[in-house]
Amino acid sequence: MKIVQVTQDTLEQCANLFDQYRQFYQQPADIAAATAFISARLDNQDSIIYMAIDEHNTGMGFTQLFPSFSSVAMKQVYILNDLFVTQDSRKQGVAKALMRTAQAFAEKNKAHAIKLATAKDNHQAKALYDQLGYKLIDSFDYYTLTL
Repeated sequence: MKIVQVTQDTLEQCANLFDQYRQFYQQPADIAAATAFISARLDNQDSIIYMAIDEHNTGMGFTQLFPSFSSVAMKQVYILNDLFVTQDSRKQGVAKALMRTAQAFAEKNKAHAIKLATAKDNHQAKALYDQLGYKLIDSFDYYTLTL
């Protein structure tokens, strides 16, 4: 397995993974929209995407970071919005490798933190986050206004 930063050269592989990820969350398959979305993120340089590939250059999983800022810390933070590993690639350390790569990127860029959210019943992901040193923050209530 190799972790690569996604570029326009690896767009098709990443878009396929992204489409599978959305389907996992009960969204309809739409490879054209997935490709357009990932392509726009790359063109606009408003996210950082890492992808795991196997020895056959097949996508195994990806993670996507969105830059933001902490006003209090006066430093950059990254929102780890997406983490996905294909069914066939699970239990092989792919998620851990992607998470470690994201951490190394954030540390290299002197970020204050990586933030993420997961479903309360996603015990497998929560175990990984705990293992990697992420801390559950329960001192704030987070709100969303869906538009």
